[in-house]
Order: sequence, then structure tokens, then C-alpha cells
Amino acid sequence: MSNFYKLKRSEKIINYILFVLFVIFAIIQLNDPDGVLWFSIYFFVALICFIANFKVIPKFILITTIVGLLLYAAFHFTLFIDYIQTENKEEIFGEMVYEKPYLEGTREFLGLLIAACGVIYQLKKVNKL
Repeated sequence: MSNFYKLKRSEKIINYILFVLFVIFAIIQLNDPDGVLWFSIYFFVALICFIANFKVIPKFILITTIVGLLLYAAFHFTLFIDYIQTENKEEIFGEMVYEKPYLEGTREFLGLLIAACGVIYQLKKVNKL
């Protein structure tokens, strides 16, 4: 398998869109107390989406990234369950309230799942080769 390959135009466009979205996600995280961590996570996924337009990313890197994202998401799963059991679901779009840690945990859980989906998309393309 060559390190370089030709993607369809639609696949390249999707990768560029994913790249821009994950860069935006990364920049938005910079105002958080743990912003460097979240910036790094989202920016790494953005780079994967960008580089995948030009070079085959080894499956090992993609699978390791997916597993890491899902394992980290698992730490937030109980907070997500707490959120699911609340009455007021609109709270997730409001400000962070320290008395309700499940709001931030749910956002982080969902963000990690979205990031994992972005990398899974790249893995599916590599598997087609």
C-alpha cells in the first residue's frame, strides 16, 4: 500500500470540513480551565482529518486514537447518565454550573464521541484501500 493515494473530490471536501470544524472546536476550548487538554484533543483530530487528504494515516494511529477517545469518554459516561435522568435537558446549552458537574461531563462525553466519529470516518477510508 502506498503512503499516498487519490481521494474522491467529495471525500476531500468532507475532510476539509471536518478539519475546520475540529479547529473551531479546539479554539472554543481555550477559555476553559482545562483548555489546553481539550484544544490538544480536538486539534489532533483536526490534523488527522487534514493530513488524510494527502497521505494514508497508519491504521495503528487511527485505532489507538479511537480507543483513547472512547476510553476517555467512558470516564464521563456516569455524568452523561446523570444528565439523561434530569428533567431540564436544555441546561446543556447554558452556562456551566458548579453544582451540576454532569453538564460539563456530558458536553465532554459528547465531544469525545464526535471526535471519535471523525477518526472512525478516516479509518473507514483506509479500510477501503
